Amino acid sequence: MRPQDNIKRELNLTPFQALFKKEIMRFWKVVGQTVFTPLVNASLYLLIFGVSLGKSITLSSGISYLAFLIPGLVTMATLNNAFQNTSSSILGSKFHGDIIDLKVVPLTLNQIVSAFSLGAIVRGLTVGAITFMVSEVFYFATMGEFLSIAHPFQLLFYLTVGGVTFGLLGVIVGFWARNFEQVNAIGGFVLLPLIYLGGVFYSLENLHPFWQKISQMNPLLYFVNGVRYSILNHSDVPAEKAMMISLISVVVLYFLARRSIQKGSFQKW
Repeated sequence: MRPQDNIKRELNLTPFQALFKKEIMRFWKVVGQTVFTPLVNASLYLLIFGVSLGKSITLSSGISYLAFLIPGLVTMATLNNAFQNTSSSILGSKFHGDIIDLKVVPLTLNQIVSAFSLGAIVRGLTVGAITFMVSEVFYFATMGEFLSIAHPFQLLFYLTVGGVTFGLLGVIVGFWARNFEQVNAIGGFVLLPLIYLGGVFYSLENLHPFWQKISQMNPLLYFVNGVRYSILNHSDVPAEKAMMISLISVVVLYFLARRSIQKGSFQKW
């Protein structure tokens, strides 16, 4: 294809398509960092916790600990990468000074939020799918069979809604932050504890009733258990409650993301 044809094709994109494509190309250009690094992390979790320590852990449900762990890792990979995609994109634009372009392009608030969210969910689902494929390799090597998915459409629902929710959270944090330290603080002191205390590695039944009630205030618990129910047909919380809280979370964060763009900072750092 001639260079002028490429230019013409780019000019034919709507502003929404251009922003969405920018979000995809941004993480795809550094695919080794954005996709394969999480893959290494998931493999280490599976090897250390699922295979090595999992042999000595018995769950009352009769499910092997490796099978219990896999849905949590898939959820963690999807949600964390969705958050990283939007927050790092906005921070990078602030650093380079092109974030102000969003003020002048013919895009509505809904289109900006939607383009960022779609980019986040593409990266989140890509990493989540790769994490699940690697998990299947570990499961087959350990158990001699593949882990089947009990409810595939519900699995797609929870991962999509969860990815969008955390993509929106990244938009909120990205526009709110005034420097990289503030974003790192949110990631280290808020996001990471929510993920690790959201039932990725443990079951609620193993906690004291007091800590069970505290854990039930964590919205991550419902995303993790929604995915766990979708794969294993087993969950620590009712599937209907997990679905309802997931939908409420994405609606609330959508409006907060719109608000953050209206009131957020567009200044270059």
